[in-house]
Amino acid sequence: MNFKARIDDMLSSDSKINYNMSRELLIHNAVTLGKALPTAKGALATWTPVDSTGRSPKDTYIVKNEQSAHKIDWNSPNNRPMDPETFRMIFEDAVEMMKNKHSFYVNDRVLGADPSYALPVKTITDKAFTSVFVDNMFRPVPENIEKSIFYNKPFTLIALPYDKLDKKKYKGRLRTMPDGNASNIAIAVDFDNAIGIVYGSAYLGSCKKMLFTVMNFYLPDHGILPLHCSANEGKDGSVALFLGLSGTGKTTLSADPERALIGDDEHGWSDDGIANFEYGCYAKLINLKQEKEPEVYNAVFHEADHLEHGALIENCMMYPDGHIDLDDDRLTPNSRASYPLRFLSNVKENSMGTHPSTIIFLTADANGVLPPVSKLDRNQAMLWFLMGYTSKLAGTETGVKEPSSTFSRFFGEPFMPRNPNDYIDLLGKKMEQHGVEIYLVNTGWSGGPYGVGERMDINITRSIIKACLDGSLEKVNYHYDPLFHLNIPETCPGVDSHILNPVNTWSNRKQFKYRAEKLAEDFSHHFDAAYGLRNIPEEVKSQCPGK
Repeated sequence: MNFKARIDDMLSSDSKINYNMSRELLIHNAVTLGKALPTAKGALATWTPVDSTGRSPKDTYIVKNEQSAHKIDWNSPNNRPMDPETFRMIFEDAVEMMKNKHSFYVNDRVLGADPSYALPVKTITDKAFTSVFVDNMFRPVPENIEKSIFYNKPFTLIALPYDKLDKKKYKGRLRTMPDGNASNIAIAVDFDNAIGIVYGSAYLGSCKKMLFTVMNFYLPDHGILPLHCSANEGKDGSVALFLGLSGTGKTTLSADPERALIGDDEHGWSDDGIANFEYGCYAKLINLKQEKEPEVYNAVFHEADHLEHGALIENCMMYPDGHIDLDDDRLTPNSRASYPLRFLSNVKENSMGTHPSTIIFLTADANGVLPPVSKLDRNQAMLWFLMGYTSKLAGTETGVKEPSSTFSRFFGEPFMPRNPNDYIDLLGKKMEQHGVEIYLVNTGWSGGPYGVGERMDINITRSIIKACLDGSLEKVNYHYDPLFHLNIPETCPGVDSHILNPVNTWSNRKQFKYRAEKLAEDFSHHFDAAYGLRNIPEEVKSQCPGK
């Protein structure tokens, strides 16, 4: 099937097509067409159906084409295969649905600040608020786009957030629901034909994460390591990366007034250094406090006319006077805001930097047994990168009510579709070429597990991050934890030494020992199940907790 011809035909139809509409008009349409409301400060508020307050992994698919199938790790439960015929049916439904709309929007943007590998992306959607999100999050097309390795291989994203698929038509083709029919949502990507479709999911993160997945698939073939991380730059030009799953603090900790933000969530590490994929930030809002996270708060809630503002607040409680309650999670604990990077006070304009000197792995340990900070050698770092341990936080995915321990390799497994060695090999090469200090920072619980202990105070974590970045932790003594194979500092500037060893914060040491050994056992079991038959170097395997 000639997908490009069908898209060209759709774009030449008689429907009213809004090509690259100005930001002000997009905001105006989002408000007047009823999908967004101005808040008291000027940002736009929007609300999604209950099935679209987070990602929907079970409705997310990769088309299994002959050309690319061997590059994808089909053993991962996150890589759900879709046959090409089903994708063709969804594509045809999407095209016909779009052609029957009174009007729709087309945005031409790119993913990637480095013009040598910026991916041209054409987003086609019937909702103005989706186009506002695209305007916030995806980058303007650079003048020298013809230099990109993807210049002749553009990607098309079709988004129909509020339309639903025919449940009976797709019975046996999409996942089966309790009524025996198929799900009416599909988030599907065809790498070979460079097309993605978001059908029935109004969660804006569905569009963002699809394109991150696309970059993660394409870039390793060109020697570029994609990373689920934020990045910032010190006044001396030193670059730091923060790797972690949603909710571990990437956005908050990288938005530092003393360091220029390169990017919030997604980057590529090429032979020339680090480059942000995006143009904006997509931050969690639940329990956001101005005094603790001023950069994020002020980006969303600075006062401006709504036509000039454009920060998009998703699924927050708003009162009739336009004020937002950030502590109310009745709609979802996964309330979000998207805004351009320029809304922050200290950003690097070109969104690129040199090779990183410090990498920080962030984990939110709901068991409360990992230390606030550990220093990792090369093999330890490879192991923790491969395992990607954290606790899945409530609300990031639909149906998740309480935190639970999870392993997500590379701190972003759902978005890393390729065979794991493709990413491991690239990281190993980058680490050998560039001297990088690597730390594991726990932003989770201390003094007990979730429900008993307390969440790590953000100000303590900030002091730890400062010590990681300014070299202070290179000058202290460490002791070795033989259970988790971690190097734990005896002291850290600005932090009470008592809390650095997590057992000190528990009232019952036997309970700590039991919980710690149980987590180490979870590590060992997961490693054996996921990588027991893979060619993982022995020196990396030996660093797995429980081994």
